[in-house]
Amino acid sequence: MSQIPNPEVSPSDLPIPPRVLVLGTGSVGGFVGGSLQAAGVPVQYVARPRMLKALRAHGLCLTDLTGRRVELPAAQLALSEQIPMAGPPPELVLLAVKSGATADAARELGLVLPAGTPVLSLQNGVGNAALGASLAPRLAWLAGMVPYNIAELGPGQLHRGTGGQLAAQDHPVLRRLQPFCQRAGLGLKLHADLAPVQWGKLLLNLNNPVNALSGLPLRAELMDAGYRRIFASLQFEALAALRAAAIRPAQVAAVTPGRMPWVLSLPNWLFVRLAARMLKIDAQARSSMADDLSLGRTTEVDAICGAVVRLAEAHGRRAPLNARMVSLVQAWPERAGRAWPAAELRRALRQP
Repeated sequence: MSQIPNPEVSPSDLPIPPRVLVLGTGSVGGFVGGSLQAAGVPVQYVARPRMLKALRAHGLCLTDLTGRRVELPAAQLALSEQIPMAGPPPELVLLAVKSGATADAARELGLVLPAGTPVLSLQNGVGNAALGASLAPRLAWLAGMVPYNIAELGPGQLHRGTGGQLAAQDHPVLRRLQPFCQRAGLGLKLHADLAPVQWGKLLLNLNNPVNALSGLPLRAELMDAGYRRIFASLQFEALAALRAAAIRPAQVAAVTPGRMPWVLSLPNWLFVRLAARMLKIDAQARSSMADDLSLGRTTEVDAICGAVVRLAEAHGRRAPLNARMVSLVQAWPERAGRAWPAAELRRALRQP
């Protein structure tokens, strides 16, 4: 195993790590779980058959835009297709399944875990922890936010293409985990109320479907003014819905939420100058939704754009562009993998 990302955090300064179960070992679950294991946290991984096959054959190789690299051989990974029933129960569950699988995961966890077990949602969207709590109320459901873009470059090869640090709802077990997150290069900031952070992240995630339909790497898509303006239009709708709901989203990027769509709408020569920090993305980064489309999986567009539509409707407004984006992503198979040029995508969004 290669050197962990932040060796300046001495093992003698660390508490006893919590036992962690990763439920949903895809790009996010694999990267976060593998990074924590490399930092000394005992981790068990539950994954779907496709990912299990890759991890058993190749192990985990984690890289990022700074050049860091961590390798975990397959023999060092505790892998299973189901939640393990033998041995001591986990002290923390990292829930990283797609948002559409939250309900099934919550029911399963509620049946097998001791009461009070913390479950940290590392999923896109804003309602997964609340849904889990409604279905498995004996567990301690915590909201979380993953700022990184993580791409699957090959079997067992996960690459973080952007920066930032994890954010989560405060809980004693996460305070124990914090120094390990620092040692792992993940970071972890705890909040009494994570909702503003979640909505701030959702505003950024509105680019996920744009990126997925563009067929381009993330940085290349953001350098195209046509796609950026589509992203900005989705954000304008979301900000209007948030104002109607009296929700003030937190700043989770280099630009404040209120200024972001205006910056995105600028011509390239000015955007590059004002958004230099936003463009600190390596050439391999792409949205997880792009991976989902390429693999024929159900996407999280309803948890992102759909959440904007539902928030707007709950406060007497409409969000037609976000509603149309949901439909376009769901209709992707009809295009047989053909990417949307920016002008064509913009016209399609404006259609009734």
